[in-house]
Amino acid sequence: MIIVRPIKKSDLKSLYQIAVDSGHGFTSLPVNEQLLQQRIHHAEESFAKDVKEAGNEGYLFVMEDTETGEVVGTSGIEAAVGLDDAFYHYHLGKVVHSSRELNIYNTVETLSLCNDYTGASEICTLFLSDSHRKNNNGRFLSRFRFLFIAEHKERFSDTIIAEMRGISDENGSSPFWQWLEEHFFSMDFPTADYLTGIGKKVFIAELMPKYPIYVNLLSKEAQAVIDKVHPKTVPALRLLEAEGFARRGYVDIFDGGPTVESHVNNIRTVNHSKRCQVIIGEVQSTDNYIICNSKVDGFRATQAPLSLRDTANQVVISQEVADALMIGEGDWVRLVAN
Repeated sequence: MIIVRPIKKSDLKSLYQIAVDSGHGFTSLPVNEQLLQQRIHHAEESFAKDVKEAGNEGYLFVMEDTETGEVVGTSGIEAAVGLDDAFYHYHLGKVVHSSRELNIYNTVETLSLCNDYTGASEICTLFLSDSHRKNNNGRFLSRFRFLFIAEHKERFSDTIIAEMRGISDENGSSPFWQWLEEHFFSMDFPTADYLTGIGKKVFIAELMPKYPIYVNLLSKEAQAVIDKVHPKTVPALRLLEAEGFARRGYVDIFDGGPTVESHVNNIRTVNHSKRCQVIIGEVQSTDNYIICNSKVDGFRATQAPLSLRDTANQVVISQEVADALMIGEGDWVRLVAN
C-alpha cells in the first residue's frame, strides 16, 4: 500500500537520493547531508509542536511503499514563509511613458523586488520517483496536503502559495538568471540556487538591483521565460489551477517561474473534504478517495475505496486501510474524492 507520513531521521538516505534525483531548480532540497538532517529535525520538531497560529514550522512528508518500505516521494508545507529569512519575489507591473504633445503612449512591463508573501503558507518540495508516477500517486502526493491544512487550519495562514519551477536546461542554466548574472551577480544559476537552498540569502539583498527592472531591457531569451514553467512542472501547475490557485503577477527571482496563490477557503480540496467517523467493515463501493487521520505527529494518509454514509457522517473502510492510517473504529478521518 502507498501511504504518506511525516518524515523521520531514518529517512535521511532516501531524502538525499531524492535531492540528487530532483535536479537543478529544486531549491528546497539542497544536495547537502548536514542541511537535510537539519530539515528533518526541524520537521520532527514542527510535527511535535503545540501550535495555535502559523509560525516558522516546516512540515515535510514522505510517500512510502509499505510493501517494500521504500520512500518514493516527498511533499512539504511551510507554515509561514519569510519570518526568519527574507522571502523574495519579483512582481510584474507596468509603467506608462506618454507625451500628449508628441502623441506617444508606451506601456512598459517592470519587475520590482518585493517581500509581499511574507507570512503566507507555502506548499513545496513535491517530488515523486519515476517508478511510482502512476495510479494517481502524483495527485495524491499533492492534494493530501490540503486535507492536512483543512484538518489543522490553526497551523497555517489564510493565503497559500506555491512556487512553480521556471525554465532551465539540463545543465541548470536559466535564461532569466543569465541576464541577472551578467549584469549584477557574477554567479551561475546552480550556485545561486544552492546558496538559497542552504539559507544563505543575504547576497540577494546585497546584489539585487533595488529599483524596478524594465523587462524590455532584458535579453530576448530572458523575456521569453518570464512567468513560464518548466515542462516537467506543467502537470503540477494544472493540478493547482484546478484546485483554485491563480497567478497574481509574482515570479521567482532566479528562473522567472510563476508563483500561484489561493485563499485557503477557496481551495477545492479544502472545500470538498468531509470529516467522517470510521466504521471498519466490508467496503461495497469502488470509488477511490484520498483519506487521512486527524493526527499531526502520527499523521497518515492513503488513497483507497470506501463507502460513505452521508446522513450519519460515517465512512466504512477496510481493516487494511484502518491499519495503514493507524486508526480504529469510532475515530475521525478527513477525506475527499480522488
